[in-house]
Amino acid sequence: MKCRICGQAASIALRSHKIAFCDTHFLIFFEKRVQTTIRRYALIQSGDRPIVAVSGGKDSLSLWLFLHRMGIAADGIYVDLGIGDYSRISLEKIKAVADTIGKKVYIFHVPDIFQRGIREVAKVLRRVPCSACGMIKRYVMNRICVEKGYNLLLTGHNLDDEAAALFGNVLYWKKDYLWKKDISLDEDEGHLSRKAKPFFLCSEREVAAYAIISGIDYIYDECPFSKGAKTIMYKNVLGNIEEASPGTKLMFIKGYLKELQEMKQRFLPGNLRTDEAGDGYCGVCGYPSGGGMCGYCRTLQKLEIPYTVEFEEYG
Repeated sequence: MKCRICGQAASIALRSHKIAFCDTHFLIFFEKRVQTTIRRYALIQSGDRPIVAVSGGKDSLSLWLFLHRMGIAADGIYVDLGIGDYSRISLEKIKAVADTIGKKVYIFHVPDIFQRGIREVAKVLRRVPCSACGMIKRYVMNRICVEKGYNLLLTGHNLDDEAAALFGNVLYWKKDYLWKKDISLDEDEGHLSRKAKPFFLCSEREVAAYAIISGIDYIYDECPFSKGAKTIMYKNVLGNIEEASPGTKLMFIKGYLKELQEMKQRFLPGNLRTDEAGDGYCGVCGYPSGGGMCGYCRTLQKLEIPYTVEFEEYG
């Protein structure tokens, strides 16, 4: 198997694109594809001040490095969930990349604010850890964006992530999620930052190859709480379909986005929820809430902890 560009031995074959590349030309191919995606979907616009949600994994750190290589200045946000060595090692990987590219990272320590790790927070709330984690991350990341003047929050979600989430939403016909499961979400000035996913058309395998070839030192382990998650099952199902019919996941997501845009043109905005702002704002912190007090403030209240949002700045 030879590289399509130079004829040298190929290091990666992309069946969905019917093409193979050596390391050098794969990097060029990958970066051009992401640049095209950003332009086509206007994910990053002139005047934007972006920040990346980093976890220490391959996707977010690859996105951070990609932006640096493209000359797009972006700091990072990390939420330390207090999951022992997993959180400690993740933060080490993040700081190493921050040092390499000369960028700042904001760190929110869940144990410092909630006086316990995410597992214990979830138990008090009678929720699974993933649910409590998502609620806290959404609030904290948006809060830092708004307070520090970042109007665009970028995440490293890849094609496999998006296809699995869409598959699950279709299975259960979660209309609210289907309506807002877009590659970008508009901002609510002063309350919500805009959100975008530059890697949404890149497979997990492609992002992993980009990280490895680029020499990114990322944490290989999955979050300990992800074991048994439905999303992993959906990824496996879609992976089997992709193996039998390469390009299926890409067609699934592209087809959905096309239909979504047509739906948005046919329906009035008020008929379906289009953002995270819900019906109003929290009476405690003033940030968007689906009704009454937001989840973050309710959690602090339940734990009998005074309202606070504090974070460390590194770099």
